[in-house]
Amino acid sequence: MTAENQKKKVAFVFTQGPHGSSAGREGLDALLATSALSEDIGVFFVADGVLQLLPGQQPEKILARNYIATYGVLPLYDVDQCFVCEASLRERGLANINNWVLDVEKLSPEILRQHLISYDVIMTF
Repeated sequence: MTAENQKKKVAFVFTQGPHGSSAGREGLDALLATSALSEDIGVFFVADGVLQLLPGQQPEKILARNYIATYGVLPLYDVDQCFVCEASLRERGLANINNWVLDVEKLSPEILRQHLISYDVIMTF
C-alpha cells in the first residue's frame, strides 16, 4: 500500500441491526482489518445500525454469534471517531440510553452527514 493510500479517511456506516444478517459482523471484521492500514477511521451508526450498540444482547439464544462486545475494543485499535444518529435513536425509543457498548457521540442527521462527507471512502454494512 502506498503512502498516499494510507492517508485516506475511511468511514464505516452500520445501517442494519445485529441479528438476522451478517452485515454487522462482516462490517466489524472489515473495520478491524482496515484499522491496521489506516489511522483515520470513522464509525457511524444510523437507522437500525444503532441497535448494534445496545448492551446486554444475548445472540446465543437465537443461535447467533456474539460479536457486539467486540465494538468495545475499537479504542485499542485507535478507532475513536464513533458517531450515532440522534434521530435514529429517537425513532427507536433509545434516545435516553447512554450505556452503549462503545463510546459514541450523538449527532443530528445534518451534522452526521457533514462529518460523513469528509471521508474519502465510505463502506456501508
